Amino acid sequence: MIKFQKNKGFTILFIIIHTIHLFSVFIYGGFLFVDILFLSKMRQTLSEDEYTKAREAIMMHVRKVVPYSLMVAVASGLYMITHVFGEIGPDGMSTFQILLSIKAFFASWLGIRGINQKLFKINPWLFKSHFFPFSLVVLIILLSQFMYI
Repeated sequence: MIKFQKNKGFTILFIIIHTIHLFSVFIYGGFLFVDILFLSKMRQTLSEDEYTKAREAIMMHVRKVVPYSLMVAVASGLYMITHVFGEIGPDGMSTFQILLSIKAFFASWLGIRGINQKLFKINPWLFKSHFFPFSLVVLIILLSQFMYI
């Protein structure tokens, strides 16, 4: 269970950061869902030239927003984890802490990959398609659902 400090200002700040986190996750995850489930299917109805033009017309706008939303999602997530993780008890980590740690690891991997691509122009050698990040986003969503059980 999340325990907030007794400071009303902190609670409001946390809620604002959590809202920003959710919106940025919706932008990043939403793009991956659209790319994997819909944009990849354009090849079935368009010629290769039409597909290339249509995809680039979409991607030129995506490149302006999606990488930064990923960075905001990771940064806000790292901020929130410092306030909700809690202390490790004498019995070890709770289920919540274990699942949150796994979720943070996968999200950090996505963040490092995104920062390397956008800021340092380092393209990944492995997992060049969006299917692996899409899989991690789905896994992170599932972990988020099981954290509070």
